[in-house]
Amino acid sequence: MRIAVKLGCIAVAVALAGCSSLNPFSHKETRNPPAPLVDFKPTLTVRTVWSASVGKSDGFVFSPALANGSIYAAAAKGGLERIDAATGRSIWRIDAGTRLTAGVGTDGTIVAVAGEKGMLLAFDADGKLRWKAQASSEVLSAPAVGQGLVIVRSVDNRIAAYDVESGTRRWIVQRTAPPLTLRTAPGIVISGATAYVAMPGGRLLALTLANGGPRWEVAVGDPRGTTELERVADVSGAPVLAGRDVCAVAYQGRIGCFDAMTGAVRWGRELSSDVGLGIDDRFVYAADDKGNVTAFSRESGSGAWRNSKLVNRDLSTPVAFDGKVAVGDAQGYIHFLSREDGAFVARTNPDGSAITAATPLVDGKNVIFQTQAGTVVALAAN
Repeated sequence: MRIAVKLGCIAVAVALAGCSSLNPFSHKETRNPPAPLVDFKPTLTVRTVWSASVGKSDGFVFSPALANGSIYAAAAKGGLERIDAATGRSIWRIDAGTRLTAGVGTDGTIVAVAGEKGMLLAFDADGKLRWKAQASSEVLSAPAVGQGLVIVRSVDNRIAAYDVESGTRRWIVQRTAPPLTLRTAPGIVISGATAYVAMPGGRLLALTLANGGPRWEVAVGDPRGTTELERVADVSGAPVLAGRDVCAVAYQGRIGCFDAMTGAVRWGRELSSDVGLGIDDRFVYAADDKGNVTAFSRESGSGAWRNSKLVNRDLSTPVAFDGKVAVGDAQGYIHFLSREDGAFVARTNPDGSAITAATPLVDGKNVIFQTQAGTVVALAAN
């Protein structure tokens, strides 16, 4: 599950910047029971290609990473593993030497994870420690690795870039943190010479990799309301890129696509989500905070379909693969939906533990999930 902080407990863990963080979603299961599973006739068969156990997440968000035919996955107690993406065979498994709070980021050469109290650790592709660096505060999102840099955003709203070879800090960008933020894992995506950073307060920021200078900044969601809770509007999950589009979604805000070069708004729609987006050549897929899954046209933002049968099931980031859409839930089910109309086509449950917030991977015709219990599973649906 996302870091467990109840709706009524706003005075919780205080970040170094002085802002409070909370998870206003953990009340869903007690106040609003999850919708019962819908009976349907499966039109696809789900097959487990392989499965591996890497260790529990202990309430943090761990997403696996894919590079050069290998899956890299981490766990809260410090386990870090490289897995052959085709067979699930363990290539190596190490102990990072500290508890971890986020991971994994990789370019296939450097594998980066975040440890307790903002420690950043970088290993080579053989699992050998290359360097350690200290971020300004706790890191809850997987590091982004690319173009010679490892980039992290800490909970005090500092974005820092480290040299991929030495761990020397190359630049740092400070943004004022809102008084109240979600204790989730907004992500960073590197593309070309730009890093796209999901931010608290509803902002999407594009930074130049060379020096951290801002290329542009746009509002995905504007804080609204009279109370600090009502004004939480953080961008959720990692931005997604396809072609010239970069798309993002905010809690109590909007979903929108923007020109990746200029930040110009392509389209925007009202939507609230605490997880990221899926995207393919036709649609952008969003799971809102009520449990509806919606497909929006990439070109215009018009709604193509909506599946409202997963209400209050605390959904993961949806992912598009092989003409289907897959989304996990807090009871461990992975639901496969038709890309054309959102109808259920298959369902499976790898280990019964929650699949929430973490972003699934796509490797060819396989989709890869990591559960809270630590199962990394590659599935095919045919």
